[in-house]
Amino acid sequence: MGTSRRQFLGLTAAAVGSAAVGITPANASASCQATGTLYLGTYTSESGGGAGVGLASYDVATGQLSSTGVLAGVQDPSFLIRSSSGRNLYAVNEQSSGGVTAIAVDSPGHLRVLNRQPNGGSAPCHLALVANSKYLLSANYGSGDISVHPVKTDGSLGARTDLVKHAGSAPHAHQVVQDPTGSYVLAVDLGTDTIYTYTIANGKLSLKSQAKVKTGAGPRHLAFHPNGRYAYVANELNSTITVLQYDGATGKVTPGAAQATAPAGPTNYPGEVIVSPDGRFAYLTNRGHNSIAVFAVESGGASLRRIGTPSCGGDWPRHVTLDPTGKLMFVSNQRSNNITTLAVDVQTGGLTQKSSFTTPIPVCVLPG
Repeated sequence: MGTSRRQFLGLTAAAVGSAAVGITPANASASCQATGTLYLGTYTSESGGGAGVGLASYDVATGQLSSTGVLAGVQDPSFLIRSSSGRNLYAVNEQSSGGVTAIAVDSPGHLRVLNRQPNGGSAPCHLALVANSKYLLSANYGSGDISVHPVKTDGSLGARTDLVKHAGSAPHAHQVVQDPTGSYVLAVDLGTDTIYTYTIANGKLSLKSQAKVKTGAGPRHLAFHPNGRYAYVANELNSTITVLQYDGATGKVTPGAAQATAPAGPTNYPGEVIVSPDGRFAYLTNRGHNSIAVFAVESGGASLRRIGTPSCGGDWPRHVTLDPTGKLMFVSNQRSNNITTLAVDVQTGGLTQKSSFTTPIPVCVLPG
């Protein structure tokens, strides 16, 4: 949300080369049997931030998290994604001179840096692997553009092949995502209130269409329904969520109805939006109201009905994700330095808090 999002700092450490970077050990004691791995995004250049990509394990039965270390040396890894093979992670370096870092997953919870590439933009905040994972795209919030890097066979990143600037007085690219057909790339821009549709070929993006939501809404992130015909975009600046109709044949986005994400009260800034694996529910983080908006998905995906706003268990829920079973939800509470685990009732969509885990400035949780 504008310049108040965070203070963007320049690179404060030398770029990480292709040499392996070790894991800093954490307290090895754990009170639960770990059955899953999590990778944690943070800010390293902020006071009280982390030292790199955090690692944790979690117990499926209790939802309890335990720290298992940190991959030190990755600067401001505020957003993380995983390759479909599971052999690589990619992190943004959300700094004024932005970059992207490729990481090898030698085994779950055991990481090493492959390389880092400058991406030509400012404050990258989101990533997507597209075109059968041939390219890594990054959305640059500060400079309002999209960067393209080829992915090499070993998972490392090649030099940038494209940088596409969004037109407008104050573009702020906030998300980039491949559509369910694999044919198009969608970029969500908070500053221009626009969702852009691109194709990609030979490392270059080509604009095909664009769709505007309500002026001043500030679209931040979208999530597709499993049927691919609808998506839902969280609007950060007017605290709404908009249903989007999607044409997978053309990549055209058509905005539809919007509704409030929280009851009247404190100023609220929606963050992340996700859809349950079965497509019956959508969830959205409310920063300010400090809740998770729960929506029933109706009419085959064409409409949403808000059915609850339970507490997120912390302050400023930046990011939310589900574990592979869809029965556990992890919420990154940026300002209270904790990740809450919520049990998901897959029949009703209801959420129940199970545990809370303290960690430095959590802004992204990625199941391993």
